[in-house]
Amino acid sequence: MLSRASLNSQIVVGVLLGVLIGAWLTTLDQTTQLAQQSLYFASLASTLFIDLLKMVLVPLVFSSIVVGVANLQTHHQINRVWVITLAYFLLTMMLAVLLGLFVTNSLRPGEELQIAMFQDMMQASEVKQMSWQAFFAHFLHSLFLNPLAAMAQGQILAVVVFALLFGVALVVGGDRYTNILNLMKELLELILMLVNWIMRLAPFGIMALLIQLIVSQDIELLMTLIQFVAVVIGTTLFHGLIILPLILYLTTGTTPLKLWKGSREALITALATSSSAATLPITLRCVEQYLHVKPDVARFVLPVGATMNMDGTALYEAIAALFIANLAGIDLNLTQQLIIFFTAMFAAIGAPGIPSAGMITMVMVLQAVGLPVEAIAILLPIDRLLDTFRTMVNVEGDIVGSMVVQYWVDKP
Repeated sequence: MLSRASLNSQIVVGVLLGVLIGAWLTTLDQTTQLAQQSLYFASLASTLFIDLLKMVLVPLVFSSIVVGVANLQTHHQINRVWVITLAYFLLTMMLAVLLGLFVTNSLRPGEELQIAMFQDMMQASEVKQMSWQAFFAHFLHSLFLNPLAAMAQGQILAVVVFALLFGVALVVGGDRYTNILNLMKELLELILMLVNWIMRLAPFGIMALLIQLIVSQDIELLMTLIQFVAVVIGTTLFHGLIILPLILYLTTGTTPLKLWKGSREALITALATSSSAATLPITLRCVEQYLHVKPDVARFVLPVGATMNMDGTALYEAIAALFIANLAGIDLNLTQQLIIFFTAMFAAIGAPGIPSAGMITMVMVLQAVGLPVEAIAILLPIDRLLDTFRTMVNVEGDIVGSMVVQYWVDKP
């Protein structure tokens, strides 16, 4: 308990120092040696922390899903877990997109801005266009790759699919593959030990990441788009602070305070890294040790959720599409907004759990209703800031999902 409190305190101190140092560096001339060296060391520290998390990501995802599926199959629970997990993912993403559409239609951010002021930026932006058909084909192709190539290239979605099939095959094979299953369990234990070691560097890594984040923002553009930023952050936080905790409380009786206390390390790391995939090792640690979710459930729901369950991303893409329509003076009808509703959900499912991945799939959402893809350039300068909040909600959704799934699986 003491070590847990100590680590949490260190992370909070790291966050405060990162914000203060970043704000101080913005007041300096960025060409001075002090500013450049400070940013250089911050970059080294943050890169080391992220690289360490990425180092254990693939073996963690693979071993945790294999062991989780095998254990669930042993207890004859896999079908129930699958159904409850997917139902939860779809429900929360639907609620997130509906919330985003409702708030944006009510406040209509961007109507007062003139899109001409961003023409130079849009002309300089080169965004790869992808049709519905091309995106769907690419998404299906990304599910079934050579597993060794997928692991080497960090294609997490393909690793998840292979791990699911591998885990099922181990169970179908029965006692013949007991040694392989035991090997997977031992591998998972070793990886979790490495995660605990890496977490000792979390306060320094998070501090360095926040320093870079604050210094790199274009404050003038943030002020110009303050209405859009406020709508996105406010709506995202509403989903994370009200809707998700309410679902958890109504389902399991767990209070929001217990949720946030137990998931604090994971949420802060998600806020700093903007990557639900990179945060996965810490998320697993919090859910199993502090929120007391059974490993069998946590090691199945969380890796799948880090790839498929993107409440914050789906919400953001719906708001951004309507915002761009307002900037372009286009009034989207009900049919077009329904298209945005389904496209944002599908695109969020296909988005990898890496920083600013939502900007890649955002192209698909815009094209679905005929909005100018070039307008995505308007969002690029502020995307890194907004990505931190939506990633935090993505991770919170996975944590709540693991607790909800366990409740329904245990219920007779």
